[in-house]
Amino acid sequence: MLLAVLNYAGIAVFAASGALIGVRKRLDLFGVWTLAALTGVGGGVARDVLLGIHPPASFQGWENLTTATIAAAFVFVFHPQFGRLKLSVVVLDAIGMGVFSAAGALTALHHDASPFAAALIGITAALGGGVLRDILVNEVPLLIQERDLYAIPALTGAGATVLASYWGATDARSLVVGAVLATGFRLLALWQGWSVPLAPENVAHRFYRGCRRMLRR
Repeated sequence: MLLAVLNYAGIAVFAASGALIGVRKRLDLFGVWTLAALTGVGGGVARDVLLGIHPPASFQGWENLTTATIAAAFVFVFHPQFGRLKLSVVVLDAIGMGVFSAAGALTALHHDASPFAAALIGITAALGGGVLRDILVNEVPLLIQERDLYAIPALTGAGATVLASYWGATDARSLVVGAVLATGFRLLALWQGWSVPLAPENVAHRFYRGCRRMLRR
């Protein structure tokens, strides 16, 4: 039950983030809905394809698309109340990423995936919708933007969910641990300005120059 609730919550917040970007890009009603729907269900579709669930669960019933549609309509009408759209998008995206990383990993475990595969599928579910959203509006995906910590929090949440389940925690506790850890890690990294290191510049040349200086002494 909690897995289904968190799945709907993840769809809603991801769809809301997509709708907010659509509003910011001045798309019309259909454009905002399209962006919201694809953002909301994109990660789940990627997860289901990897698990061999055909057709994907998002297309089996009306619930997932209806959830995304309601979120899109709410944002379309009340977007001024969200204040700074960019900040709202980032926060909603962090929540959606956390929820989908945990729910995706647990869903994979329920379909007999190995712990390693479940963690990777959780990451895919967490990143799929956001990457699709950013590509559709011609923006650099948050996944690779400005050395941002994005995939690492998703991996942390998915891995924590898998470990908690492996150690005997209930599904509910595993989901909460993974979702809270991934979302909290992402928001903390944004707040503190943490980033992924860049590739060092010409390590071999620096090592060679250092050796020459030592030999001259």
